[in-house]
Amino acid sequence: MSDTLELTRELVARASITPDDAGCQHLIAQRLAPLGFVAEHMKFGEVDNLWLRRGARKPLFCFAGHTDVVPTGPVENWISPPFTPTLRDGKLYGRGTADMKGSIAAMVTAIERFLKAHPDAPGSLALLLTSDEEGPSVDGTVKVVQTLQARNEIMDWCLVGEPSSTATPGDVIKNGRRGSLTGHLRIFGKQGHIAYPQLALNPIHEAAPALLELTRERWDDGNAHFPPTSFQISNINAGTGAGNIIPGEMLIEFNFRYSTENTAESLQRRVDEILRRHGLQFELEWKLSGKPFLTPAGRLVDAVRAAVKAVNGSPATLSTAGGTSDGRFIAPLGVQVVELGPVNQSIHQVDEHVDAESLDSLSRIYQKLLEQLLVSTPG
Repeated sequence: MSDTLELTRELVARASITPDDAGCQHLIAQRLAPLGFVAEHMKFGEVDNLWLRRGARKPLFCFAGHTDVVPTGPVENWISPPFTPTLRDGKLYGRGTADMKGSIAAMVTAIERFLKAHPDAPGSLALLLTSDEEGPSVDGTVKVVQTLQARNEIMDWCLVGEPSSTATPGDVIKNGRRGSLTGHLRIFGKQGHIAYPQLALNPIHEAAPALLELTRERWDDGNAHFPPTSFQISNINAGTGAGNIIPGEMLIEFNFRYSTENTAESLQRRVDEILRRHGLQFELEWKLSGKPFLTPAGRLVDAVRAAVKAVNGSPATLSTAGGTSDGRFIAPLGVQVVELGPVNQSIHQVDEHVDAESLDSLSRIYQKLLEQLLVSTPG
């Protein structure tokens, strides 16, 4: 059994459901301490965070990830217990195998092999871990980044180990993410008896034309790096539960996944204009989960693609698709950020799993990346 697979099993066996770290970060800190990594445990609220750093010189490369996992769902639906890592037909099953304890194990073993081969490599290495990525994400990476920024400790490059791959590790690299903006909309009407609609004002009927326009609006055409901005309604709630009452208000939750062709402010203005044009009485609260970011071709992207090709023998595809990640908190500091991790086919599902041998491939890609950035001469 490889070191990467064995470490993944150790991590998966810890039931670290958000925001519980279940000792994963202490395990990683103890393992890397003999290599000169200094551990700084940062506790914010219920969330455990870990900043591990070796060296004080520039440039600073950081691996980033999360030790928390999503809930298992009905345990009886799993073929094997979700926190009992199980090898079956060449695959490792367990909650967090793909998202993202397999990545963390691959990072650690890649660092170990890299430093054994290059103990005096220039620059510094760091590892940032949080137990708040799958949850609200308010006391995790964002707080660590704020702490680092306050003391002017800024990384140059960062690889987030989110499961980005489609068929084999490294076939897809995320070099950016769309922004995420959520609206909580309250439409006001007037409650009344359903037999006397002239004495009431139905917020569902009033809102319908505006909602139709919002769903049909073309917010932008995207660009070479991002698809067009999308608008999706996720929740609608109205009514008292009785079938003979016109409701007095309607609650709607919607979300934008937006490209760099828009800003949160521009989208907010356009939504407000549409709602007002339809004469609605409303309240609207906004939550910005993350702005879009893009790491264009350059030192980090080129190095990652070279590392993937060296291990896989085939080039990687760059993508900005998918949801948000903690990269949204790191990129605004001017850091080059990419995401590269296991195949994402089974993440958040019952019987989450990874191909066991693919974890070693991922670890080799990470090691090659370190060699490209910290040992090889650029250009």
